[in-house]
Amino acid sequence: MGFFKLSAEINFDMMHIVLYEPEIPPNTGNVMRLAANTGFRLHLIEPLGFELEDKQLRRAGLDYREWADTTRYSDFEEFNKRCQFNNLYAFTTKACQTYDNAVFKPGDALLFGPESRGLPADILESLDSDNKLRIPMVAASRSLNLSNTVSIAVYEAWRQQGFA
Repeated sequence: MGFFKLSAEINFDMMHIVLYEPEIPPNTGNVMRLAANTGFRLHLIEPLGFELEDKQLRRAGLDYREWADTTRYSDFEEFNKRCQFNNLYAFTTKACQTYDNAVFKPGDALLFGPESRGLPADILESLDSDNKLRIPMVAASRSLNLSNTVSIAVYEAWRQQGFA
């Protein structure tokens, strides 16, 4: 794992970012940097679309990647077995509720799918409709960039915590 600070324990005083099968190294590097700068913990669910030592990932993460509290999981099943959060919120263009209507609390996790296809139907179907959130866009828009979406959600959740 080289440059990553890896953790095994879930801290319920902090909030969590979960990337399910991320595909684009710079997006994940940007999210690592975001996690390091906001105090969120990052969870990466494999398979990843790149190697963790990828040059583009390192470039996007800069030196912040060393400060990102990161855990890897071999698949979603392992993630589910090892992690219990207060709430798991999935971000999807298919949700009815917008992210600004959710009440985020420490110990909650924000789940994002891969760039090319989003979260699979079985994961979305396993969650209550209140735990599926979308970020508004103009009509006919397909999706936002993953790292931008994560940033919007993280800052709203953190804002609700008083930026603690």
